[in-house]
Parts: sequence; structure tokens; C-alpha cells
Amino acid sequence: MLSVAYLANQFPATVEPYVVEEIEELRSRGIRVIAGSVRRPRREDELLTMRCSPEVVLQPVHALVLLRALWLCARHWTRISPLVGRILFGGSEGPLKRAKALVHTWLGACYAVRLQTLEVDHIHVHHGFFGSWVAMAAARLLNVGFSMTLHGSDLLLRGEYLDVKLARCAFCLTVSEYNRQYILQHYPEVDSSNVITARLGVETGQSGVPAWSPQTRGPSLNNPRVNDPKLNLLAVGRLHAVKDHAFLVRACAELAARGVPFECSIAGEGPERRRLEALIRKLDLSEKVFLLGHIPREQMASLYNRADVVVLTSRSEGIPLVLMEAMASGKIVLAPEITGIPELIIGGKTGFLYKAGSLGHFLGRLLLVRSLMFQETSPDQLISNSSSVVRQLDWVRHAARVHVRQNFDRKKNLESFALVFVRRIAPRIESIPHESFVLQQI
Repeated sequence: MLSVAYLANQFPATVEPYVVEEIEELRSRGIRVIAGSVRRPRREDELLTMRCSPEVVLQPVHALVLLRALWLCARHWTRISPLVGRILFGGSEGPLKRAKALVHTWLGACYAVRLQTLEVDHIHVHHGFFGSWVAMAAARLLNVGFSMTLHGSDLLLRGEYLDVKLARCAFCLTVSEYNRQYILQHYPEVDSSNVITARLGVETGQSGVPAWSPQTRGPSLNNPRVNDPKLNLLAVGRLHAVKDHAFLVRACAELAARGVPFECSIAGEGPERRRLEALIRKLDLSEKVFLLGHIPREQMASLYNRADVVVLTSRSEGIPLVLMEAMASGKIVLAPEITGIPELIIGGKTGFLYKAGSLGHFLGRLLLVRSLMFQETSPDQLISNSSSVVRQLDWVRHAARVHVRQNFDRKKNLESFALVFVRRIAPRIESIPHESFVLQQI
């Protein structure tokens, strides 16, 4: 039986349901998958833990494992020394990053110790953050294959030591064609056949509406919002600097200054919460902008149902699941024209895009959507003038659902992922000769 160790920085995580889904897909095909997490799962992820719990959790590391890791490195120094040499003498990284990489190499040895008796054939890791170095070091020490999936910030903003990781991995999956082209342009020594676009997806159902989604609320051909001018905005995402919710809060302040009736809900938790709370108070938006905290997945349907527009203001992304879910739910979406997002949102056809970082352009797109939504005249009609403004948005909703169903369906994309994954691993496993000459003859 093919045995694969599957590692993530923190597993399972509500914000990364695709890792659980991939593990379940591989297991359904008879592959033994050993789920691993560098850190302990968070308390809010307990429900996911019941569904798919990690078999290996690295931190905290026990003293005995640390000692065994040192011994493993000493025994197989020729395997690990190229990585150590790159940390100490290669590249342009600063002293702090080099020190962290040495620690992560040691963690990789600890991971290898934990996997030694489990007889794994391959190690795969999600994201190119420090967990990918841990997985790569472990794979080197165990002399097994290594691969990784790159998403957004791990490639575009925090790509430390990616040259080494890409050179050492058997293959690299990434969530958008934009990412794939970025890798090939910035790391030309990488074999293009080893960089594969593996799209994520959401549950769409036969009709294109997710099983967890109620019927679309908001203005439509049969339900125009003429007498209810309040615009309901929804943003979903971890409260992290890269998500740039502060940009959204400042945009809300501008809407309030212009007298536009609105309400903005931000679902998610993270280290930026206090800063955002302070900004909301400073801009006197406490009655208009609400930080909802972590929302369980089963409650997300009601949030989508209330929203008129789902907005994203990130500085860097792969292709966010939240946009796929919103579009499959029949919601109008507005997001920055960055990275792989235009592969999902075709401007004016399946949603709306704005120039990243431009508050004026963001507000212009949002007010355009509002004018279409509430049957107001607009100086900038993006879509055919032959239809009513409400019908125009209905066409956008319909096109968005069709696009998600055809290209971002979870079931179809998981099947495609598993097929690629198994095909890539199996030839390598078969090509590794047994140490015993007698076994080679069997």
C-alpha cells in the first residue's frame, strides 16, 4: 500500500478545509495517509479534528526525540549536509532567517524520527512556509520523495529558500495558472513539467448552488430592492495584515462621509483585531462596521444570504475559497485584480475587479454595483444597456455560478488532484531499488 505523510503548519484548520478534503480523497483511493501538523490544532478547529485528526504533531518536541534527531543527522550527514551548507554559505538571507532555517532543519530531523517506523513512501506539505523546509529535511533524511503545494503569500510575499525547495521537490502543485507562470519566470531552472496547476474548489451541486447555501437574497429581477437602499457588505478572512481589512474600513469611512447607507460585516479572527477595532472607533464606524470573529462553517450560509456584495481587499492571494463560495451562492463579488483572482472573476462578467491598493477605484466599482443593484443611473455601464439594470446583475450572478461549476467544482478538482498526485508518486516509488539483491529478484 502506498504510504504518504501529509504535513501542514497547523492541521486541521477551518481556514484550510482543502487539506482535509485532499487527505480524505487519497484515503478513499486506498492510499495510507499520515496526517501531520507542526503546531497543535487551535481550539476553534476542534470539529475538524474530530473529522480528521493529526497522527503526528511535532511541537512541542520531547527531549528524547531531539536527541534521536541529532543522531539521525549524524548517521545521514551526507543527505542533510547540502541543506545545511545552503543555509550557512549560500543565498542572501539575513542571519535571523539562517538561524531559523537551521532550527527548522532540526525539526525536520525530529519529523523524520517520528516517521521512521511508519515506513512512508513520500512526504507532501501544504504551503511553502517553514513547514515545507521541515518536510524537505525529513524527506532527505528518510530518502523518500518530497512535494509541496504553493498557494499565495508563501510564494509571492514570503518565498524564503524557495529556490532550494523547488530544486529538491519531485513536483510542485499550485492553485492558479498565475502562480505557475510566476514560478517558471522567477525560477527558470525548474522543470516546467514538474509545476502543476491544481485548482481548489467548492461544493456546487448539480444546479451550481452549494448544498449549504439558501436561495439568493438581495435584488434580482423578481425581487428589486427599490425601497431598501442599505448596502450590506461582507468580508470573510483571517484578520491578518496581508488581508488588509484596514483598507476596507477606510473605504467604509468614505462611504459614510458620502452619506451612502451601508452595513459591513467582517467574519474572521486574527492578530489584527485590536488594530482594526481601534481604527473603527477612530473613524466613528462602530454602528456600521462589525467584527464578527470566527464564524463556524455551518453558519456561513446565513452570512452569505444577508450580503449584497462580498468584498475582498487582500494584498496577496491564491484564488480564495470565499470568492468561489460567494459566486456559487449567487452573490456579487468585488476583489482586487491581483495574482490568480482574474482566473475566477472575469471583470464585469462573473464579478467585479478593482485596481489593487486604489481606494478610489474600489469605491468606484462598489458604487457602480450599488447603482445597478438599486436601479440608479450610472455614468459607467459595464454591461449591455439593452437589459434592465437588475437583469444585468442577474446575468453576472448566473455567469458566476456557471464559471464556478465548470472550473472550481470541489469534487471534480479533487478527483483531478488525486489522479495527478498518484501518477507522480508511483513511478518514483517503483524506481527505487531495494537494498537487498534477493528482494530485487522477487
